[in-house]
Amino acid sequence: MPFSSYIGNTRRNSGGGGGGSWGQSLLPTALSKSKLAINRKPRKRTVLINFFFSNFFIIALVVSLLFFLLTLFHFGIPGPISSRFLTSRSNRIVKPRKSIYRRNVNDSVSGAVVDITTKDLYDRIEFLDEDGGPWKQGWRVTYKGDEWEKEKLKIFVVPHSHNDPGWKLTVEEYYQRQSRHILDTIVETLSKDTRRKFIWEEMSYLERWWRDASPNKQEALTNLVKNGQLEIVGGGWVMNDEANSHYFAIIEQIAEGNMWLNDTIGVIPKNSWAIDPFGYSSTMAYLLRRMGFENMLIQRTHYELKKDLAQHKNLEYIWRQSWDAMETTDIFVHMMPFYSYDIPHTCGPEPAVCCQFDFARMRMRDLKYELCPWGKHPVETTPENVQERALKLLDQYRKKSTLYRTNTLLIPLGDDFRYINIDEAEAQFRNYQKLFDHINSNPSLNAEANFGTLEDYFRTLREEADRVNYFLPGEVGSGQVVGFPSLSGDFFTYADRQQDYWSGYYVSRPFFKAVDRVLEHTLRGAEIMMSFLLGYCHRVQCEKFPTSFAYKLTAARRNLALFQHHDGVTGTAKDYVVQDYGTRMHTSLQDLQIFMAKAIEVLLGIRHEKEKSDQSPSFFEAEQVRSKYDARPVHKPIAAREGNSHTVILFNPSEQTREEVVTVVVNRAEISVLDSNWTCVPSQISPEVQHDNTKPFTGRHRLYWKASIPALGLRTYYIANGNVECEKATQSKLKYASEFDPFPCPPPYSCSKLDSDVTEIQNEHQTCVFDVKNGLLRTIVHINGSETVVGEEIGMYTSPDSGAYLFKPSGEAQPIVRPGGHLLTSEGLLVQEVFSYPKTRWQKSPISHSTRLYTGGNTLQDLAVEMEYHVELLGNDFDDQELIVRYKTGVDNKKIFYSDLNGFQMSRRETYDKIPLQGNYYPMPSLAFIQGSNGKRFSVHSRQSLGVASLKDGWLEIMLDRRLARDDGRGLGQGVTDNRAMTVVFHLLVESNISQSDPVSNLHPRNPSLLSHLIGAHLNYPINTFIAKKPQDISVHVPQYSTFAPLAKPLPCDLHIVNFKVPRPSKYSQLVEEDKPRFALILNRRAWDSSYCHKGRSANCTSVANEAVNFSDMFKDLAATKVKPTSLNLLQEDMDILGYDDQEQPRDGSQPREGRISISPMEIRAYKLELRPHK
Repeated sequence: MPFSSYIGNTRRNSGGGGGGSWGQSLLPTALSKSKLAINRKPRKRTVLINFFFSNFFIIALVVSLLFFLLTLFHFGIPGPISSRFLTSRSNRIVKPRKSIYRRNVNDSVSGAVVDITTKDLYDRIEFLDEDGGPWKQGWRVTYKGDEWEKEKLKIFVVPHSHNDPGWKLTVEEYYQRQSRHILDTIVETLSKDTRRKFIWEEMSYLERWWRDASPNKQEALTNLVKNGQLEIVGGGWVMNDEANSHYFAIIEQIAEGNMWLNDTIGVIPKNSWAIDPFGYSSTMAYLLRRMGFENMLIQRTHYELKKDLAQHKNLEYIWRQSWDAMETTDIFVHMMPFYSYDIPHTCGPEPAVCCQFDFARMRMRDLKYELCPWGKHPVETTPENVQERALKLLDQYRKKSTLYRTNTLLIPLGDDFRYINIDEAEAQFRNYQKLFDHINSNPSLNAEANFGTLEDYFRTLREEADRVNYFLPGEVGSGQVVGFPSLSGDFFTYADRQQDYWSGYYVSRPFFKAVDRVLEHTLRGAEIMMSFLLGYCHRVQCEKFPTSFAYKLTAARRNLALFQHHDGVTGTAKDYVVQDYGTRMHTSLQDLQIFMAKAIEVLLGIRHEKEKSDQSPSFFEAEQVRSKYDARPVHKPIAAREGNSHTVILFNPSEQTREEVVTVVVNRAEISVLDSNWTCVPSQISPEVQHDNTKPFTGRHRLYWKASIPALGLRTYYIANGNVECEKATQSKLKYASEFDPFPCPPPYSCSKLDSDVTEIQNEHQTCVFDVKNGLLRTIVHINGSETVVGEEIGMYTSPDSGAYLFKPSGEAQPIVRPGGHLLTSEGLLVQEVFSYPKTRWQKSPISHSTRLYTGGNTLQDLAVEMEYHVELLGNDFDDQELIVRYKTGVDNKKIFYSDLNGFQMSRRETYDKIPLQGNYYPMPSLAFIQGSNGKRFSVHSRQSLGVASLKDGWLEIMLDRRLARDDGRGLGQGVTDNRAMTVVFHLLVESNISQSDPVSNLHPRNPSLLSHLIGAHLNYPINTFIAKKPQDISVHVPQYSTFAPLAKPLPCDLHIVNFKVPRPSKYSQLVEEDKPRFALILNRRAWDSSYCHKGRSANCTSVANEAVNFSDMFKDLAATKVKPTSLNLLQEDMDILGYDDQEQPRDGSQPREGRISISPMEIRAYKLELRPHK
């Protein structure tokens, strides 16, 4: 939400001005362009023709005529250049060129061949923040005047209104006060004149308006869309954030909006419009391409980067994934050149001039917009002033067009919540039409200006690029749109001026960033259960329960989608708006957990489906519960009374069998664990600790045992207290170092005092060594005797200038842990743990933490170190403080590290001395690692989005929470002081390269190992635990609940089920009558670094996806039929427009068979299918 220049600061954008020094190293450098054979036919005049023209008039005339006829024959008759273009999808099917180079299955060295990488840009840019004059972050733009003699300037002015689904007001408040009126205004004003155009992005508001609109208004809007006056751009539920959002949620939110739009109005968007996210991820470009989008528009990128791209006319480019050697992911991108998307910063490089053409700023009734801060204000266009005004505006248009290659120009016309009433809309449309009419009626101006949509602009641009050769010598470009450079990389971290880097929002409101991910994996689990409930059902009776939940399932999808908004998951909204988001997510979490608790009864056959309805109570409940929207999840304690047993049911959301140490909380220590066959299971009991300086124990116990759960399946266990002929859970042995005297040893455990400066815990793979005085992890000693220095440190930045968006520390982070505090070690059969409540200068420490090693035996858990941090930045004592954990390892990474983009792919990062500390911070949605020249890799997996940096050699630093008393001048109008007590969990993994040397200087992105992928998946998709609401008497016959194992065999362990869902559950019965497949399966094949493969293959990993997957035998007792590929938004039937490389034939030379699918590494594929029980 912008404002104008340095004056009149009302919104996130903070000035048209210069900036500090910033940069990062992102993804691979361009490979030598000579390595790629490019077969193109540049349309250049030959020397011979030029010779004939200048020397032989008659011969030249004949040759020209022949040339014209040949051109006409080859390209067809060109359409007229005007504003009234058709808006249907172009018939041109874009196919990628075939590259000479073929990427190996898991080759982490190969990559895209491109003209530009963002790493190259940041290496080259000096970040001097030079004052460019009227365009403060650029230069004084000039032009000769003859640039448009051969190809006239075609100007598309695109009216728009940016509607945030929550920011300073809640989404419902914005709708009632502004968005509903804006949509009413659009329908009325566009209907008056077919020359008027508009674009709309957010389906959350359009769906809400549609419910309130009369049939006449609905029909009017539909007609505007169908005749091309109103284009739906993006069409997601929201305009999602691209730093913190996980790719699961991005797919969900776009699909939710696109499907509603297609079901309601019958259109599918193909142009993306993202003007307000604070930086851009290449993952988004990939997902849009695989949804059938053809073009993207972006705005908020680093101001120095915009300047460099503009100087080389590279603001429009083909975005290619860094790992894509086949050019299958190419998508065309338009980057806006100036610092904001408001009207003063979109018509041209001089905001003082452009503001004069924001006619909503005229003093009119009911319009309260601020006057132009430069002193010159808009005036009504009249016959007397139209020539002067039109030429002044056209001058800005011409200057802006010199920053791009073509003579097709895009001019956005809008701002936040604009066009709110008829007076405002008429002021803009009326005055601009007068200016257009004057420009268009003067052929000598060589310009044509009209209102347009994104589709009008991109189609005309492509037509021009087909006619005119814009290739530069030696340019790689793309086969998709000729004449533009190719680029790979992402656009983090964003800076809008000086040294103001937007890296604070990577961490703001981390509590809700964590809730977001819990809702994601809970929704995914519920979708999978819904699919199996309906898949195994072939009678109307058993459809009633799952379909009765359709309304709440849709609400959960939409509440998750809403939070992906770039002021939601970012943590950059008002306190009470955050509460609204949180309450919506909490409500859906509860609904989903209740549904899953009921679904397991049907899937296990505990209760017949006829007895189950949406209203009937369940026998089970979720083991982890939240009392309210902002409360930490707590384990519901099992009251294991003498003579009773409690049923525990575990759901495995993974595609492979999970063998894992699981935990529940119990009130008594004298208990046993049994499996579904009433067989004894070894278990461990440990005291439950808490973040309390005076009372470290809760009086309850954690019960651990090793469980084995089939892929996507269920397994039952029993917690028993009484005569079951099983050994009781073994008690942990406790050791302490504490200022408590005496130490409050919890019964029935025995405690002994630590009498050494170091202590350690170990399993068969590694030993963790701790400094007893400060309770921090020193080193990890591996089974082969090698040692990895970890050097855990907890510190604080003091940041009086930071805010919700910006991270602006006043210096380096300082350690906060002092000698003293409390340390407790717990050693047992299955889990070894060190709990530390450190001593700090505050009476109540802002952090306590546990480090765990598991000894399940051949489990993935055994290979990682679990770090759990309890964080409480509560109270004014912590104002303007930002809390970090830093691992000061011995890995010689040369300040190069890798962090993930949206949980989908890795990006290479490099710490630059020429930019400030805050500019070297990057988003870390789920993973970061550093790697040394000897191949040693140190990885940190997270289950929520945070910020990460590697500020010195061997360091990996992650910000945990931030509390900021002041606003940072980006329009929010408040700091961030609504911190909640929260828990952050990391899994640390140390790996050694086993097959090749891997120098730090490698410029390509690195893939995680297979083991790393699986550890990250287990952290982000935890086992769901459900417990019986009522105990059973041990003496009574215990029902033998069957195990539910729906897969015929586990899937390959590099194949991930992104989602398995019924896209339209409310129309489930209706769709069967239409003979359409009712299920959707979305798969991602992970690319993994094969030089780290051995451990990942040993733990529950039976195969990888080198061979085709067969749908026909994927499920047990279920037949998959009508399998057909679709786009990731589940709407496109034409696979050619999605760009997939489907040239590859089965490896055995046979023809592809129905139901057999091959997926290349890194690809996400979606399929529609029908499920029927085997007869």
